[in-house]
Amino acid sequence: MDLTFSQEQILLRNSAQRYLADHYPPLSRPPIASDQRGTRTQWREFAKLGWLGMPLPEDCGGLGQGMVEVGILMQAFGRGLVSEPYVPSVVLCAGLIAQAGSPAQRRAVLPRVVAGETRIALAHVEDRARFTLTHVETTARPGAGGWVLNGRKTAVLAGADADHFLVSARLSGATRDPSGIGLFLLPRGTDGLSIEPWATLDGAGVAVIGLDRVAAADENLLGGSRDAAAVLEANVDRAICASCAELVGIMDAVLDATLAYARTRIQFGQPLAANQVLRHRLVDMSVACEEARSMALRAALIADTADAAAGALAASAAKVKIARSAMLVTEQAVQLHGAMGVTDELNIGAYLKRALSLGIHFGPVEHHLRRHALLSGRGRTAA
Repeated sequence: MDLTFSQEQILLRNSAQRYLADHYPPLSRPPIASDQRGTRTQWREFAKLGWLGMPLPEDCGGLGQGMVEVGILMQAFGRGLVSEPYVPSVVLCAGLIAQAGSPAQRRAVLPRVVAGETRIALAHVEDRARFTLTHVETTARPGAGGWVLNGRKTAVLAGADADHFLVSARLSGATRDPSGIGLFLLPRGTDGLSIEPWATLDGAGVAVIGLDRVAAADENLLGGSRDAAAVLEANVDRAICASCAELVGIMDAVLDATLAYARTRIQFGQPLAANQVLRHRLVDMSVACEEARSMALRAALIADTADAAAGALAASAAKVKIARSAMLVTEQAVQLHGAMGVTDELNIGAYLKRALSLGIHFGPVEHHLRRHALLSGRGRTAA
């Protein structure tokens, strides 16, 4: 199998890296921890570049590209410390609507996503879920003209800035039953829907979403489906693949910065890179970057197949390997930079914080170790 990038993929990588280097200086990026829906300059620029439509179908204005191309873009985002919610809004939520939404829902929402006019957040995680996707306590009960939703969602990625929410709710069954889960597409400002923003370590921000007797029509139920667990899991796995690619970009940027620093920082009359012990640590960082890159590409290739089981295994394996490698590389970078590594004068500390946050998104390493064991028949529970 030829795993080299095509000419078009190389052009995508180079143009994305060049644009972000010229127009997205990491040290001047504002934190997104509150409602900033009126300041979306970069998001609109991403739309003009075609990035927001990259993984979406052509019949909705997208480009119909695969996860390999998304991974190339996300590596550039990792290098550039991009804080815009590309993965939660475009890869995950818009991907869910593209795959499971009704024709009317697709026509109403996806062209606006591609144009940069709408952001969507998935309100799914709950306090006692422990990253188990089928754990849904929020209820949807039949009401006048549709449904009535009650519950609470926590750690909603990009929730403070979203225009629409995809809210998971239990239509039937017990708390962790895989069946009986529906996804409701609700606009911001819906009566009974409250949004409480919280700052995060990397400045990207999350929100706590409250649902107090929220009325939803049948048209708000995504695709009319009462069994959305499978499609939700498949799209979360695609989001994991994209996040892993972003971690690879972070590792590349941190390694390049550390190599440059080690070659120019003079200590005891010679550059740090002349020290053999430090060279060994730099080699370990470089090896970790290459291993992570291959795992990210493998997960992306499998995600573009129709084999959901293989995609789940590949996503969890990639998350374990790449999250661990990212921590090794970023922590070593801080150590090799000395006290400078944790100051705001350099980006190294910001890369470490972003890597820490991405390591938690969609489940930490421990969760995915258990999930991989369960899926491969060597474990008992992924809870």
